[in-house]
Amino acid sequence: MSRPASVKTTLADHRLAPSKRLGQNFLIHPSTAEAIVAAAGFAANDRVIEVGVGLGALTIPLAAAVAAVTGIEIDQGLVRYHEKHQLLPANVTLLHGDILRLDLSVLQGPSNERLKIIANLPYSISNPFIFRLIELRESVDQVVVMLQKEVADRLRAVPNTKSYGIPTVLLGCCARVQRLMTLDRNQFHPRPKIDSEVIRISFFQPQPDNHLFHTIQHLVRAAFANRRKTLLNNLLAAAGGGKTAADRSLTNREDARSRFSRAIDSLGLPLTVRGEALSIEQFRILAAALDDGAR
Repeated sequence: MSRPASVKTTLADHRLAPSKRLGQNFLIHPSTAEAIVAAAGFAANDRVIEVGVGLGALTIPLAAAVAAVTGIEIDQGLVRYHEKHQLLPANVTLLHGDILRLDLSVLQGPSNERLKIIANLPYSISNPFIFRLIELRESVDQVVVMLQKEVADRLRAVPNTKSYGIPTVLLGCCARVQRLMTLDRNQFHPRPKIDSEVIRISFFQPQPDNHLFHTIQHLVRAAFANRRKTLLNNLLAAAGGGKTAADRSLTNREDARSRFSRAIDSLGLPLTVRGEALSIEQFRILAAALDDGAR
């Protein structure tokens, strides 16, 4: 499939069409798919999960580069297409399912190896997918993912910018995010409204302590609950008005203001600081300080 016409023709010939509901955009040029696989840097003995097989544009060069591919495709029509024509390489296993609902632990194999994933994601599931990866952080090694540029920018944002937020900090606390390449919107059919980026997410090993990460999650969500409020006021609101025990667990002392103030001051920050001004490392240190102060 070297031209847009061939993708359109293949879809039309098999009574398939890009699904707006699923946000499907198909890679057009084989050379682009090959460049993505090369940039991903998977090893020849790797077993890789591919999210969104589509017509197999990325699957075929990926299968040539690694030991085995497990392709996950949510579109039943595309699954039937592959089952009928058997065009995928022999080392590809195709599964019909939703990546947000599948139990990926069953794909780790008998050796319980950490997962390697490659994905071409529609805008609509980008954030849910990222948060799913964060949940699976101890089971995932690396993820190479194509995202709309604005989503990728949020994951690599810096403090005091509009793009900097909850996904930036939570992912940054458990993984390193690296840009691999930019893909022009003309590389896809149908053509999306904005360009895409391919990024690599490399999960730290070992991961932060689960209790600490739990505190980080609640701290970060509280810090960005109202971007116009100070960090201190957001923390006080979360501590006093949380709906769940986890929300209220940010404090277990009577004088919440004093404890939060001391923790913020220990970072050398003014009490008027907003959450968006803290670096990822400062969030981690602050969470550790709050953990220590609660014991």
